[in-house]
Amino acid sequence: MSMALPETVHEESITSPTTDHDPAVIDLHGLSVTFGKRPILKNLRGDLRGKAIGLLGPNGAGKTTLIHTLLGFHEPSAGTAHIFGHDIVGDAKKIKALIGYMPERDSFISKMNAVHFVRLMAELSGLPSEAALERAHEALFYVGLGEARYRKLETYSLGMKQLAKLAQAIVHGPKLIFLDEPTNGLDPPARLRMIKLIREIRDSGQANIVLSSHLLLDVEECCDEILILRDGEIAVYCNLEEERKSNRKFLMLETRGDQKPFVEALAKLGCEYAITNPTRLKVVLQDGVEVRDLYRVAADSQLQLRRLSYKRDSLEDIFLKAMENGHGRL
Repeated sequence: MSMALPETVHEESITSPTTDHDPAVIDLHGLSVTFGKRPILKNLRGDLRGKAIGLLGPNGAGKTTLIHTLLGFHEPSAGTAHIFGHDIVGDAKKIKALIGYMPERDSFISKMNAVHFVRLMAELSGLPSEAALERAHEALFYVGLGEARYRKLETYSLGMKQLAKLAQAIVHGPKLIFLDEPTNGLDPPARLRMIKLIREIRDSGQANIVLSSHLLLDVEECCDEILILRDGEIAVYCNLEEERKSNRKFLMLETRGDQKPFVEALAKLGCEYAITNPTRLKVVLQDGVEVRDLYRVAADSQLQLRRLSYKRDSLEDIFLKAMENGHGRL
């Protein structure tokens, strides 16, 4: 059964950020968190505006602490953050009505069936009892658990439990949904189903998403913006689409003929190149040099270009560079 994503029923509505004049989804103002004497998050600054924001980092980088701090579980030791313009400390009550949270670990109540559990989560998010029950049914049908909504959660498979956690995260129509390892442990068909739901929510325009995952493919498939943490600091922030566009100057060429006259002509144009074998080379175009210039130079050099493709950094490339290089602020 196909159903629409439940819409918000809060009296106060926040326009989803679509322009630079709107409040950022998340705005970090020197956010720091210390446990005891150990700093966990260190002076995080910047604003995030993507429809789907990927949160990455190795174990211990501070991802879960950042999410929990934004949710109000931890109090900042310095600085603060805003969600849709609301301060996470001073406006905590307003923020709780605007966010949904799918935790990594199961947090179900023993002997409770799915519809009663999701209804309870809706009530805790501020919905009246009758509206909460109606929305619980809608949310469970939306994620594909409509026929199993009266079963006890303890009888659910792992994939079904993940879907139930997603249902309780969206039941009250939040404007921002935190998803912590949503595909963790899922088999391939269940993972594809979860990814499809996440992308549907993203594309609906009704809610922004923060997706924390150790699976880079999940983030690459769902997110348009990424934040990589390392040792409690921002290692890299980037807009994935802009990052990919910036790589359009890096070309992989497959050739036939003598490469020497061709690369000498490229050097005169100011292009950098690297010969990988007698039929392949990599070229970095300089400003003012276009692909058509390569074909002209190849013709003048009596070299045949058999294939030309753009090299695009994968998210794995970006992540590995972040682990090797210095920190990049927003």
